[in-house]
Amino acid sequence: MRVRPMLVWMTLVIFGGMCSASLAKSPQVQELPTPLGYVSDYAQILNDEWHAQIRAICKDLETNTAVEMIVVTRETIQPHPHAKDYASRLYEAWRIGTAQQERGILLLVAKQERQAVVVVGKSLLPFFTPQKLDEISLKFLQPMFVSGEYGANVYRSALSLASIAGEAPVAQEKKRPIRKAGFWMNLTAVFLMIYALWRFTRPERRHPFPRWKRGEYWGTGQGGFGGNFGGFGGGTGGQGLR
Repeated sequence: MRVRPMLVWMTLVIFGGMCSASLAKSPQVQELPTPLGYVSDYAQILNDEWHAQIRAICKDLETNTAVEMIVVTRETIQPHPHAKDYASRLYEAWRIGTAQQERGILLLVAKQERQAVVVVGKSLLPFFTPQKLDEISLKFLQPMFVSGEYGANVYRSALSLASIAGEAPVAQEKKRPIRKAGFWMNLTAVFLMIYALWRFTRPERRHPFPRWKRGEYWGTGQGGFGGNFGGFGGGTGGQGLR
């Protein structure tokens, strides 16, 4: 049984004008879209320039702080009654920030419903206070639905979210402890090999065991005795039998 990842999210909701009639509908099963990268502009409200600049913010944020931020725009989130329901499903389905230990941010903009939602991973929750989110709402997201200038305001919102996320400390990877015993054993083995090569290749050491070469080795086996007997025989042979 797979344990669902724990999500702690905060929402930043902006309503514009009259509520849509779709809010009264009960949500049905809806297939979620496939992510298109850092920026998934399904509503097509961002031109190429703003798209590239927003993507650059998300990419730099992940490179420098290991925080994954995804920006999504939708023409509508029907049949969901509110963007926060859709955003929470999207955040979990796309596993945003999961690889970074719940260091994820999702900024969702629903054009027809005139709603914007920010979903934050639990590791970043202490840094995204209601005051900071309200400031982003008042400065950028509420004016966005009034003026229709989506590109500039989504860019500024993403920049503000990235600035807040940058306050979170980067988790340091634990260094693996060096196995001292194995290190010294390997070093000793290398030293012994070098010493053996040096000793057995010296010019004055043509034979590694010169005493064996001269037949002077005394052993408990027959071979050792035979060597010395041979030496003795050579001596008597030199004197001759008379």
